[in-house]
Amino acid sequence: MRVLLMGFGQKHMGAIELRQGRIGFGDHFELRCDAWTINACEHWVLIGPNGAGKSALAATLHGEGDWLAGSLSGVPERVAVVSFAAQAALIEAERRKDDADILDVISEGTPVAEVLSEGCQDSALQRELVTAFGLEPLLSQSFRKLSTGETRKLLLVRAIASCPQLLILDEPFEGLDVSACDTLRRVLGEQADRVQMVFVLNRFDDVPSCVTHVGYVEAGSLAHGIPMHESQAVADVRRLLHISRSDIELPPAPEADRAPALDPSAPLVRLQNGRVAYGDKVIFDAVNWAVQPGQHWQLSGPNGSGKTCLLNLITGDHPQCYTNDILVFGMQRGSGETIWDIKRHIGYVSSALQWEYKVSVSLRNAVVSGFYDSIGLYRRASDEHKAIADTWLQVMGLADRADDAFTSLSFGDQRLALIARAMVKHPNLLILDEPCIGLDDINRSRVLALVERICADTETTVLYVNHREADVIPGIDRHLVLGERTAKVA
Repeated sequence: MRVLLMGFGQKHMGAIELRQGRIGFGDHFELRCDAWTINACEHWVLIGPNGAGKSALAATLHGEGDWLAGSLSGVPERVAVVSFAAQAALIEAERRKDDADILDVISEGTPVAEVLSEGCQDSALQRELVTAFGLEPLLSQSFRKLSTGETRKLLLVRAIASCPQLLILDEPFEGLDVSACDTLRRVLGEQADRVQMVFVLNRFDDVPSCVTHVGYVEAGSLAHGIPMHESQAVADVRRLLHISRSDIELPPAPEADRAPALDPSAPLVRLQNGRVAYGDKVIFDAVNWAVQPGQHWQLSGPNGSGKTCLLNLITGDHPQCYTNDILVFGMQRGSGETIWDIKRHIGYVSSALQWEYKVSVSLRNAVVSGFYDSIGLYRRASDEHKAIADTWLQVMGLADRADDAFTSLSFGDQRLALIARAMVKHPNLLILDEPCIGLDDINRSRVLALVERICADTETTVLYVNHREADVIPGIDRHLVLGERTAKVA
């Protein structure tokens, strides 16, 4: 059945109404919504566990999903979306431009200013937002050289400057540094009288002050719709999102799959006078840093300061690793080592890995692929590997999804699975680049407790990128702060 769409192409004058909706998303998830009304001047936030359907429900407002029954009316003509999916699509579009190049000439990519200009309806507002988010120095730079946080800022500026009638913001604060989060809150408050907004958030503490209503989504259904002024009802919803930390048992790795032993007296990583630059733009310079076995480090710094660049020098995923003096697991980069010599010692979780992990594979096999450092599984999994993967899925609360396609999971559940994938072989070095992005409060608590346990009870050394004070982990007592072109140990 096709959904009845009343409101697209018309002036937005009334309420948005969804009635008796049954909407399919792929073969594994069906969203149900008997009634949802967003009145004029209301701003909603959708809250709930990972995989509950929050993002799917918001996505129905801009035409996503396969409508099986029901109707949607009153959706305005101009809808703008900021989400992980939109961010990934923009990055993928840039990558496809390289695929289209001929004569092996790789383009520099689209300039940031050109990407920002797409759909802009208010140039003055755009200039104000570019200044507010500190994007002015990046306007002439290639979009593909932006950090994850800088890309998110670009999406926010572009969406707001398009002057939408409805703005859908799916986890808008994730990936932003503290200053950018403060700026976004201020900007949203200023825009609240001009545009209707629907948020999808995993953290209740992120709910902006302009929000008027909370929608609690559970098991593919809008379970509650509550005005923010009903304080007791809102407090009850908050309690649904929290869980106390409990003891976590870490599944062991088979002896044959454990990362090879290293010299305990030698550093895992040593970078001398580290430098990353793109032409005249220096990301960081003169960085000297050593990571000894058992030393757990937190990395922090503003968006664009080079945190992910630094980690990619270690993993070999940044081309400038060969122009730097970097020793990794006793091997000098550029001395003839292979990428697999490096990766067998590393477990890695990042947004970039998650966007790349698009292969058709079950959730269980996605975890098993961590034994082979592959994206996807290209050999027959042993019964022992399957059993260990199932145990990790139990730890992550995903045991009932083991046979589901990895790509069918929500963003947050995918992130949990990739953390399990990174740890199955108990690597010498676990790199967690903002691991809590996309996680609800329950699973964020689960992951923080898990990382705390890894730091305390295993031989794995942890490098942890984090922007949020609430996500600091006991046991990680060393701090590398990246700033304007440099770094300092705190």
